[in-house]
Amino acid sequence: MRGKLLSFSCIALIVLVVVAIFYFVASKGLATFFQDGVNPLKFLFGTNWNPSQTDASGQVEVGALPLISGSFIVTILAAIVATPFALGAAIFMTEISPQVGKKFLQPVIELLVGIPSVVYGFIGLTVIVPVIRQIFGGTGFGILAGTFVLFVMILPTVTTMTVDALKAVPRHYREASLALGATRWQTIYKVVLRSGIPGILTAIVFGMARAFGEALAIQMVIGNAALMPTSLTTPAATLTSILTMGIGNTIMGTVQNNVLWSLALLLLLMSLFFNIIIRLIGRKGANQG
Repeated sequence: MRGKLLSFSCIALIVLVVVAIFYFVASKGLATFFQDGVNPLKFLFGTNWNPSQTDASGQVEVGALPLISGSFIVTILAAIVATPFALGAAIFMTEISPQVGKKFLQPVIELLVGIPSVVYGFIGLTVIVPVIRQIFGGTGFGILAGTFVLFVMILPTVTTMTVDALKAVPRHYREASLALGATRWQTIYKVVLRSGIPGILTAIVFGMARAFGEALAIQMVIGNAALMPTSLTTPAATLTSILTMGIGNTIMGTVQNNVLWSLALLLLLMSLFFNIIIRLIGRKGANQG
């Protein structure tokens, strides 16, 4: 009885903390629209972000579309770049050379997971940005630099989850394919990968969720210019970069502070959206299994 009570208390505490976080962020974020009178459509689709100034109609310029676009572009590009590398490493570790993968690659991947984000950002600032500046010109800061940094950051996560997805494919699937005369590569492509698609998609979405919410590393290399992205090599901004730069420089309760909480609410809703997608993919995979 005491064990059940203790377990229930822990679960209730976790639920209470989650509800409190949602309530706090939502109350602060929605104040932009209900207290400050900002038009939600203008906030979501406006292209001018300058909370300290007002436009001709007297409303604060808080168009967040450049920040939203920057976040989605850098996240999608990082996932596109990371997925082939993660698939290749996972196939090598599970199907081609499991022993080598277990002894050498797996410790390296685990090491990459544990590196702090500020280290990735510093490496991007001192290595990736100068290389992009030398090749493409300009400042070197922008979506391309952010893509490479996030690619390295999410690669271990996507690879680890993809390895788990491929290992979860029953061994008799492989044996049956080989017994029917399929080659090893045909078995990998037509049996193993197709059976592991739900887990692979979950890994990709999970990596995208991490990339979308990354703040410090992306802030160091993207340029933090709240402008609509025009190319991959011009400075841009994301929701997290503007949020982390501005939250300590505003006064609580002002419109400048409230709009930052609105950005935080957007990030929270996107995190919830990614989690829903992961659950739907997992449920679909379970039904197929």
